Amino acid sequence: AGKLFACVSVAFVAVTAVGLCLSTMPDIRAEEERGECSAKCHSLFVLETVCVAWFSFEFLLRSLQAESKCAFLRTPLNIIDILAILPFYVSLLLGLAAGPAGSKLLERAGLVLRLLRALRVLYVMRLARHSLGLRSLGLTVRRCAREFGLLLLFLCVAMALFAPLVHLAERELGAHRDFSSVPASYWWAVISMTTVGYGDMVPRSLPGQVVALSSILSGILLMAFPVTSIFHTFSRSYSELKEQQQRATSPEPALGEDSIREDSTRSATATEDSSPDLEGTSSAGGA
Repeated sequence: AGKLFACVSVAFVAVTAVGLCLSTMPDIRAEEERGECSAKCHSLFVLETVCVAWFSFEFLLRSLQAESKCAFLRTPLNIIDILAILPFYVSLLLGLAAGPAGSKLLERAGLVLRLLRALRVLYVMRLARHSLGLRSLGLTVRRCAREFGLLLLFLCVAMALFAPLVHLAERELGAHRDFSSVPASYWWAVISMTTVGYGDMVPRSLPGQVVALSSILSGILLMAFPVTSIFHTFSRSYSELKEQQQRATSPEPALGEDSIREDSTRSATATEDSSPDLEGTSSAGGA
C-alpha cells in the first residue's frame, strides 16, 4: 500500500510538471492576458485543481500522523509543500474576491500572482520523499556545508584576482571593448573558472589569453579539492540511507532468524537437561 501511494504521488508530480509546462505556451498566455479562458485553459485549471487536492490531502494525512505539529511544520520538505500548495489557494481566493468587476484588482495583483504561480516548480521537490538519490543529495548538502563554503571562498578569491587582470590585459593593453569594467569581468571569470565558457566575452589579445588559460587551469584545480570530499560524503550518505531503507522494509526476516535461533537454543538446552535423566533411568534399569 505504501509503494502504491508513493507511485500515485509521483504520478501527480509528473502531471503537475507537464501542466506547468503547457501553461507557458504562447496561446494560453495570450488568453490569460486578455482575461479569456478557452477549453485548453479550463482543462489545465481542472488538472491543476485535482493535483493540488491530492497534494493537500497527502499533506493533511501526514500532519495528522505527526506527533509534534511544530516539528512537522519546521521540516524543510513540509515547508516546500506549503510554498507549492499555497499559491493555488491564494490565486483562487483573489479571483473569487475580485469577482467579475474586479479586473483592476487582478491587474494590480498580476505580478504577485505570476510570482506565486512560479512557485509551482517546487512540486518537483516532492520527489525527494520517494527518491533515495534526492534524499542522499539533501543529506550531502547539509553535511558538506563547510566544503561548499570553501568552494565559494576559492572562487571568490580567484575572481578577485583574474577579473582585474583580464580587464587590464584586454581594455588597457589590447584595446578591446568586451571587458568594459572589472565588475563585467567578474562574469567572465566565473564562467571561465567553472569551464562553462558561454563565449559572450572572449579575450583576443595575447596577454588576455594567457590570463584566460591561467584562470581555467586554476578553476579546475580549485574545484577539484572540495568536490572530492563532497563525492565521498555523498557515497557515504547514500549507503547509510540505503541500509536504513532496507532495515525499514524487511523487519520480519530478522525477527524470523532470531526466533529460529531462540528455538534451536531452547531445544539444545532441553536435550542437555534430559540427558542426565536418561542416563539415571538406564542405570536403574540395569540394576
